[in-house]
Amino acid sequence: MKRLFALIALSGMLFFLASNVVVAQDQAAAGNTAAVQQQADQTADPFEEAAAAAEEGRSLHSQLKQTFIDGGPFFMSFVLIALILGLAFAIERILYLNFSTSNTKKLLANVEQALDSGGVEAAKDVCRKTRGPVASIFYQGLDRVDHGIDVVERSIISYGGVQAGLLERGLSWIALFIALAPMLGFLGTVIGMIGAFNAIEVAGDISPSLVASGIKVALITTVGGLIVAIILQIFYNYCVSKIDSIVNNMEDASISLLDLLVKHNLKKSA
Repeated sequence: MKRLFALIALSGMLFFLASNVVVAQDQAAAGNTAAVQQQADQTADPFEEAAAAAEEGRSLHSQLKQTFIDGGPFFMSFVLIALILGLAFAIERILYLNFSTSNTKKLLANVEQALDSGGVEAAKDVCRKTRGPVASIFYQGLDRVDHGIDVVERSIISYGGVQAGLLERGLSWIALFIALAPMLGFLGTVIGMIGAFNAIEVAGDISPSLVASGIKVALITTVGGLIVAIILQIFYNYCVSKIDSIVNNMEDASISLLDLLVKHNLKKSA
């Protein structure tokens, strides 16, 4: 629950920052345009080029805002909310996965050195000081080394499943917004087409001017939903590939740990 509230708060912050950026861009564009107009008679060609660039940026921003309004603020707002929430979950997962990535070869070398010099307790201390799911799995296996290799192997497999579940947590929400954004866009499409046909029914005649507004709303909402789905799909695939890489490292490192423990037990018995 706390995590959900944190994501909602992050989404609100993103929306607030986006609004501030929009206002700042409008103010900057207006200030640049006014300054250029005051110096129009006294400036050379480079200043005229800067004024043209500022005017072009302002026009593009105005077009985006107008397109959002033309698509219907009601449905386009839901599409925007889906984008913000989806990005919030995606950013949280990306940060978590990056912090979960560790150098398994270096960890194995440190654990092997600790086993040779200080025994199991020294190796456990190395795992405690190392972040990431691989170190956590190593710690669980080392903590049960006195019960035999079979118990260690089962504990590693069990705790590895727990860590894999933690890595995948939140992906279902990203998938939800990937599916939801186009649905909202298509819903706006249907609403827009209904409005167009209602206008035709009221007028009793098929006129391009009557149908154009409804069709425009339909197309803009569809495009908005598809763009949101494409953006979130890219983040989703990145998270999935990152999880696969971490899980493969976990499995490979776990096998190497079992080999180290077998070798350590053979040295002790010898």
